[in-house]
Amino acid sequence: MESMTMETYLWTTLGAFLSLCIFSFLYKDNPFYKFAEHLVAGLAAGYFVIILWHNGLKPNLFDYVGDGNFYLLWLDSSHPWYMVPAFLGALMWTRFSRKWSWVSRWPMAIYIGIGVGLSIPLGMRNAVNMQLFSTMRPMAWDNFLGNGYLDPTSGFSHLLIFVGMLAALFYFFFSKEHKGVFNGVAKFGIGILMIGFGATFGFTVMARISLFIQRIQKLGEWSSISWTDGAFTAIWLIVCGSFIAVGIYEFIKYMRNRGQTKAAA
Repeated sequence: MESMTMETYLWTTLGAFLSLCIFSFLYKDNPFYKFAEHLVAGLAAGYFVIILWHNGLKPNLFDYVGDGNFYLLWLDSSHPWYMVPAFLGALMWTRFSRKWSWVSRWPMAIYIGIGVGLSIPLGMRNAVNMQLFSTMRPMAWDNFLGNGYLDPTSGFSHLLIFVGMLAALFYFFFSKEHKGVFNGVAKFGIGILMIGFGATFGFTVMARISLFIQRIQKLGEWSSISWTDGAFTAIWLIVCGSFIAVGIYEFIKYMRNRGQTKAAA
């Protein structure tokens, strides 16, 4: 193992400690988990504020009106119209006033309207148009098998996408009773939908598993210390000793509550 500086080891130890705090929820809710949970929420909020400043306010507002005068509210800058959205954003802070909270409805309505106007065409393009494009591409009959049945460029894949799309639509056609051939096609559509849902769920689970594996690897790096270094060993023993002490305390507390319950019975 490569030599590790004290600063690196302290940060690695902190990460390992917080990881163990989160994993302690597998036992039950406890102060260690609460501490790590609140720390993550606070750090995420602070990180979002910094990102908002450097990626939002500074490049999109202050870099444009920076040639103006602060005491004139930057209205003398070469881009004074940028103060209009800044003013609308400032009006959102009236939400914290009971008397003037109604003013925040105006910028919020504008913001939601612009957001919906931008998201609808993007959503139509990504969720509808691209899906329709995939079902209407020409069948590659001359390359029906390609490099295998799962080759996305093969004609079989194009035919499967088209048939699966029709079968899924048949399932949602409720104007006709699902029986006979229609019922068989609808059941095939259910299978296509379950494959899609399962793939989405599996992708989400694998993403979480990758995060879990990364945490385990970090814990392995933290535990692989040089036992000949007294400082590193002391930190390692303090962290492990803290969890062992808490575990013993919780066990004693559990046995005491169990004894009181039996005595009361």
